[in-house]
Amino acid sequence: MSFPTPSAGLRLAAFVAVPVLALTVACGGGDGTGTQGHGAIADAPSAKADPSRSAEPSSTGNGTDGSPTAQPAGKSAFYDAQVAFVRCMRAEGSYPEFPDPKLSGYLDWAKVNELGSQPGRNEGIKAGKNNVCVPELQAAMALEPKRDQQKSYESMLAHAQCMRDNGISRFTNPVMSGGNAMPGGDPNPASPVIDSESPAYKQAREACKAKLLDGLDGMQ
Repeated sequence: MSFPTPSAGLRLAAFVAVPVLALTVACGGGDGTGTQGHGAIADAPSAKADPSRSAEPSSTGNGTDGSPTAQPAGKSAFYDAQVAFVRCMRAEGSYPEFPDPKLSGYLDWAKVNELGSQPGRNEGIKAGKNNVCVPELQAAMALEPKRDQQKSYESMLAHAQCMRDNGISRFTNPVMSGGNAMPGGDPNPASPVIDSESPAYKQAREACKAKLLDGLDGMQ
């Protein structure tokens, strides 16, 4: 599991480093519509974003005011919530260059990982300096569309097999638990045995990235 073209240290599972979050792919079966994210914050304390932090991108969107540059033709509530999170990360989270979300609303994990892999830039990459952007993160997670868990499982399974085929022999398969797809990856995330910073791992990630459905690239 990994958080962006994800290095092990930034896996979405590692996002649980923020105590109030419990991220999994578990969002229940679905057809790609709905409002529940990775099963993420069911047990998290309620937190509302500061109303002064607007979720609406600027009309010009050149990024100079901290707002994402891209604006989809038909914005979703999920996209708007991610915009609010990105704005917080730029303006208050000490990451002024935090990347725009994709037009789908999902974060661009490859770019987030690249930013977080810079010396001294990993500590706040999850939710901003001092976790200042947790409310915006929670709001975005709550609005993430439901996933078809079987399709998620099949996507992650194909990705895990591809990683092993490309030399990462210890990369584990995802599993289905309670009807939810749980990511694979390092067999011991608490004490990683896979070097996600090695050239071989990065090469395998690049070769296998197309196996993951949009949004799952931050999960495994």
